[in-house]
Amino acid sequence: MGSIVLTHLKSAWHVDQAILDDEEKIVVLRFGKTTDAAVMAMDEHLSKIADRVQNFASIYVVDNKEVPDFNAMYELYDACTVMFFFRNKHILVDCGTGNNNKINFSIADKQDLIDIIEVVYRGARKGKGLVVSPKDYATQMKY
Repeated sequence: MGSIVLTHLKSAWHVDQAILDDEEKIVVLRFGKTTDAAVMAMDEHLSKIADRVQNFASIYVVDNKEVPDFNAMYELYDACTVMFFFRNKHILVDCGTGNNNKINFSIADKQDLIDIIEVVYRGARKGKGLVVSPKDYATQMKY
């Protein structure tokens, strides 16, 4: 699968370090059970864009069955969840779905993923804690 190129964080400590250590890039965390079909699809999409966003984003994957420490804190109840952090701050993204905390729906279009990550990066660098997605995903189906 495509997730081979993505770094798997194996403990809560590793997740915390990823969020804390990167001062210049957006930290993209994908939470979900690694063997779930929706998660494998998202990992494939993320791995395909990783090289295109590497200058401003670091992408990590976390199996939240293996590392359950964040499930309650971030309300990780969906099969697959993508969240963004910058300088140890959770960056919210308004995708038109009503849930600004995380992306919990499929985004298969590589350019859409890149655009969201770029908007998060630009907004976070300006000190914004909430950015608006370049596209409205209100009609997107959940995983």
